[in-house]
Amino acid sequence: MTTPDPAASAGADRLARIVRLSSGSYLLVTTYKKDGTPVPTPVWVVRDGEALGVWTVADSWKVKRIRNRADVLVGPCDVKGRPTGEQYPATAEILAPERAGAYRTLLRQKYGLVGVLTLLGSRLRRGERGTIGIRITLAD
Repeated sequence: MTTPDPAASAGADRLARIVRLSSGSYLLVTTYKKDGTPVPTPVWVVRDGEALGVWTVADSWKVKRIRNRADVLVGPCDVKGRPTGEQYPATAEILAPERAGAYRTLLRQKYGLVGVLTLLGSRLRRGERGTIGIRITLAD
């Protein structure tokens, strides 16, 4: 008789959380100010393999907070940022502007016409390099 591999079980659980979180319309990403104050922000979310992907304005405050402190909390929420489920610890990584293109494509596919119009408006206002992707990896 073999014993279950705890690492495999943890990996399967993390993947299930990623699938569940990326299937929702909004993800609540809680970043932290330098003094430790949490700042929750609802964002659109896509799946990036075994991680979550979000797209945002390159000079937004959430990006500045992530540059200072990469640990975040993530969980499902509604459009107003009200949590609708459990929040999970994770690590956020700011991607190079060139890599945001993949997230824009995924957002267009997931959010349809609203996504297309939002991305078009953003490109007209800020240009292609005015937005970036953030890759979020859940903690074990």
